[in-house]
Amino acid sequence: MSSIAVASFDSLSQGYGKRLILDSLDLQVERGVTGLLGPNGAGKTTLLQTLSTITPPRGGRLSLFGGTISTERDVRQVRRRIGYLPQDFGYYPNFSVNDFVTYCAWLREVPSRKITELTRKAVADVGLADQGKSKMKSLSGGMLRRAGIAAAIVGSPSLVLLDEPTVGLDPAQRLGFRRLIRSIASQGAAVMLSTHLVEDVAAACDTVFVLKEGAIAFSGSPQELANSAVPGAQGDSPLECGYMSVLGNLEPSGEQAW
Repeated sequence: MSSIAVASFDSLSQGYGKRLILDSLDLQVERGVTGLLGPNGAGKTTLLQTLSTITPPRGGRLSLFGGTISTERDVRQVRRRIGYLPQDFGYYPNFSVNDFVTYCAWLREVPSRKITELTRKAVADVGLADQGKSKMKSLSGGMLRRAGIAAAIVGSPSLVLLDEPTVGLDPAQRLGFRRLIRSIASQGAAVMLSTHLVEDVAAACDTVFVLKEGAIAFSGSPQELANSAVPGAQGDSPLECGYMSVLGNLEPSGEQAW
C-alpha cells in the first residue's frame, strides 16, 4: 500500500469575507475511515468543502492523490475521484432515486456505459432498491439521506466525504451505514465523515480528528481519544469523556455545558 496520503493540507487557511475559519491547518487523510468531530462552528463543513474542491484554499496547499491542486484542470481531474455528501444537498424533486444517483454519477464523469449498473448497485447498497423509481420529493428524511449517500458512493470514488451522513437514520439504518463505509474502506478508499455522534466514530472509524476553533485539537485512534479523558470529564462513554477533555469542557459533575 502506498504511503502517500490520499489528501493533505499544508498550512492551509480558509475563510469567508474577513472571517478566518481554518488557520494554518496541517492534516493528512489516509485510506480507511476517518471521523471528524467538533462543536458547531469549529470548521468541519468548511474543511470538507475545501477537501472536495468546492472552495479553493485561501492560503497554504491542498494535495489530493499525490498531486497539488493549483489549476482548474487539476480540479476537474480529482473531482472524478471524489464523492461528497453535503449536510444539505439539492435535488430535483421530480427525479426518481435512480435518476438522482445517475445524474450525480454523470457529473462525476463515471463512464456512461457503466452508469446504469453502478447506479443500481449504489442504490441497493443503501437499502433503497425497492425505492429506485420513487420520486425524491416523496421520500422520508431518512430515505433522502440514504439517497444522498448513494450519490456520494456511486462509481467507487477514492475519497468519500460525508457531512452528518446519519442524520435522520434509525438505529438499524445506522448499523447498515457503518457496515457500508467499512466495506468501502476495505476496498482501498478513504472515507471521512463529519458527525456529532461519537458512537458512530467509536464503531466505524480507524482515525479521528477533533476540530476546535479551526485547528486540530486531537489526531489519533478512537482508543487514544478515549485514553485522553481526564478525571471528572463529562460523558456517558470513555470516548465521550476523552472528546470533552480535548475540548476543555470539564465542568464539575452535575453542571451542564450548553
